[in-house]
Amino acid sequence: MSKRVLLAAPRSFCAGVDRAIEIVERLLDQYGPPVYVRHQIVHNEHVVRRLEALGAVFVEHEDEIPRGEICVLSAHGVAPAVKENAERRGLRVVDAVCPLVSKVHAEARRYADSGHVVALVGHADHVEVIGTRGERPEATVVIESAEDARRLDPGGKPIAVITQTTLSLDDVASTVDALGDRFGDLKRPAADDICYATQNRQDAVKEMVAQGATLILVIGSETSSNAQRLVEVARLHGAPATLIDGERDLDRDLLDDHTTVGLTAGASTPEELVQAVVSGLAAAGYDELAEVEVAREDVHFRLPREVVST
Repeated sequence: MSKRVLLAAPRSFCAGVDRAIEIVERLLDQYGPPVYVRHQIVHNEHVVRRLEALGAVFVEHEDEIPRGEICVLSAHGVAPAVKENAERRGLRVVDAVCPLVSKVHAEARRYADSGHVVALVGHADHVEVIGTRGERPEATVVIESAEDARRLDPGGKPIAVITQTTLSLDDVASTVDALGDRFGDLKRPAADDICYATQNRQDAVKEMVAQGATLILVIGSETSSNAQRLVEVARLHGAPATLIDGERDLDRDLLDDHTTVGLTAGASTPEELVQAVVSGLAAAGYDELAEVEVAREDVHFRLPREVVST
């Protein structure tokens, strides 16, 4: 019996990840190491180790960076207080925040400043949510579930909803619907609060299941929210799914009883890891490969002036 792999398209790096990594690489080329980065530039251990080998130094707080050094803000975004503290300490701040995250930050400011309670749908401990809430912490409430939505007390103020960019579309819908059921009129999140790359990768997973994949392998790190959501989406649509790192040898026991395997990668996972897993699957007898394309991505974000050659 032939065995096949359905390969998701799009997959791997999104424009925001590409931009963030390129910023660090250019800074290392222009100034030499060390280049300090607050938090992991993107949530992928393979990428972080490669950049560390080039001279990047990752820290969890800007106070760990020596005065006068470069401080790159990761793709996930930070609260304004972080940037202010970095500048106060004399650090040379370079913003590698994804422009789509920056857009959600702007929404948080606009809604809070117009008198709304900002219901931020997301995971409270995720670095992106921490940064977004930091825009207007006194006016922002993190909503992690429909249960949280039903407990929200806005004190008579109108509600505006924004979301973490890397969530499952299904999770966002159920939580926003719960808010709507309770409060009726509310400002709902913009359609593109869930980033285009997150949506495309989730759609590709759904399509692979529809085309007969009985197992979905998602390449990504445990810390990657968008990769974890791909696993959830596959399971919600009826297929077992597993997160793998793409570096260790594939556990062939995972493949038992599966003749059609779907393969995808989170938006912070390099394509080289995808190709390594494709090779591993071929060695395990999965010699038929078909790409499942649900969208074509041609998004590119402008680099900050600090790294643009004149």
